[in-house]
Amino acid sequence: MRALIAAAIGLAAALALVLTITAIGVPTGKTSPKPLMTTVPQHP
Repeated sequence: MRALIAAAIGLAAALALVLTITAIGVPTGKTSPKPLMTTVPQHP
């Protein structure tokens, strides 16, 4: 029974966090125009 109560409290806390972040909104910003290096450059 304690595990069920703990799971319900955790779920409620997670839901409250998601709703809070949704209410605040996504921070404004832009992505970098520079591409990310995904591989090591090959030296000749």
